Amino acid sequence: MPKHISIWFFTGVLLLVYGVIIFGAGIYALSNPPEHPVVLESLHIDIWWGVALTVIGAIYCWKFVPSGKE
Repeated sequence: MPKHISIWFFTGVLLLVYGVIIFGAGIYALSNPPEHPVVLESLHIDIWWGVALTVIGAIYCWKFVPSGKE
């Protein structure tokens, strides 16, 4: 019989990857500020959002990791 992999594992992987990308973009924006900053740029929401997605994705990956047994 084929092994079943939970859809939540793939959701966790997706959140983890997006979180790392958004966090990296936030760090890049922090080191290279734009010429015309947006309102509330001082909150660095891209860094916070990237960290949140990375943590949530890691939790999902850990909780729903596929095991060898059914």
